[in-house]
Amino acid sequence: MHISVIGTGYVGLVIGACLAEFGSFVTCIDKDISKIESLQKGITPFYEPGLGDLVWKNLTRGRLTFTTDIAKGVADALVIFIAVGTPPRGDGSADLRYVEEVAKEIACHIKNYTVIVTKSTVPIGTGERIRRIISENLKEEVDFDIVSNPEFLRQGSAIEDFMHPSRVIIGAKSAKAIAIMKDLYRTLYLLDVPFLITDIETAELIKYASNSFLATKISFVNELAKLCEKVGADINIVAKGMGLDERIGSKFLHAGPGYGGSCLPKDTQALLNIALEHDVKLEILSAVIRANKNQLLWVVEKIKRVLKEIKDKTITILGLSFKPDTDDIRESPAIIIIKELLKEGASIRAYDPSAMENTKSILPSIVYCKDPYEACEKADALIIVTEWKEFRNLDLKKILMLLKEPYFIDLRNVYEPSRMKMLGFKYYSIGRPSL
Repeated sequence: MHISVIGTGYVGLVIGACLAEFGSFVTCIDKDISKIESLQKGITPFYEPGLGDLVWKNLTRGRLTFTTDIAKGVADALVIFIAVGTPPRGDGSADLRYVEEVAKEIACHIKNYTVIVTKSTVPIGTGERIRRIISENLKEEVDFDIVSNPEFLRQGSAIEDFMHPSRVIIGAKSAKAIAIMKDLYRTLYLLDVPFLITDIETAELIKYASNSFLATKISFVNELAKLCEKVGADINIVAKGMGLDERIGSKFLHAGPGYGGSCLPKDTQALLNIALEHDVKLEILSAVIRANKNQLLWVVEKIKRVLKEIKDKTITILGLSFKPDTDDIRESPAIIIIKELLKEGASIRAYDPSAMENTKSILPSIVYCKDPYEACEKADALIIVTEWKEFRNLDLKKILMLLKEPYFIDLRNVYEPSRMKMLGFKYYSIGRPSL
């Protein structure tokens, strides 16, 4: 089966490489000439575990190609995936200009029956909008179908999520299109992955609803963490007790500085805007967004309370990406925290395994270090913001010797308070008693 994927960002490149691994012949298309030239050499534009190897493997075996020529890229494709960005507008609603541009270009170049699939996260009704745009711009009479096939890829584990998904959502009106999509995903079908077949509008809403509910779990546990600090409870144990209830589950019940990244902030706000456009008030979602913003402010104030005076202090930040195993710094709590500390007159020494290059253009004035230990040299405090695995087994005695002051602020609750106190740290975490 010949597949085209338009857009070689995070989603487009992952699904292109994975579909090639499933045995399809995949052409990935992008307007960015330099990016395509790099990908043709097997060089991926961002960090995602396992992706570089997968791209190179399928590139050398001839199942994966890259081009800037959309006419050539879609000519023989039975299925075309739209995987371009849908960035937020100023009011938080999704900007569909790239989706609409791609729809017009597809209309100009398809010659035979084609299944056109939206992988981009789009507002309800976008599938019908794409259908209308293509119909109005076709150069000749060609049959096509629209499908909504939302992605649920977590940065840092995207390959595993694609290869072993919790479910596959296919939203379509056409039985023919559904059959083609099932054939495309036949490897997953044989693995008994649940397939949910529905209409396009429902499929479009499932993605927003899923991300918004995950954001709700995060904001809820962060709110509880504040209460835990007041009453002397331990949020880690509270969350574990909640998560053992199968109706609740343990995932996304981890207290911290708030959610970030390219999906949850954008998708929660977009869903809120969609609801407002239809005169529906999503009160819980409004509170979730507000709670997440407040959580980050609360964390900054907590740091100020602990250190008392920020001006002229040297502070070590471990972790710049919004989560581990990615170099993505979009809406990263670390970036916001650093900016606030810089405003207060602090000097920052930072280390992250993958995200430092991305951060340098945004925060050029901070010191970037080769490892966590260099970052701690003569610092007045250490703050863990992103829970990379290598931060879970630090040489704590060495860090204690390197720090000028023994302040250790753990925003991801990586370490045990009793052990940290025994070692001699002034240790502070989220939602747990300070010993």
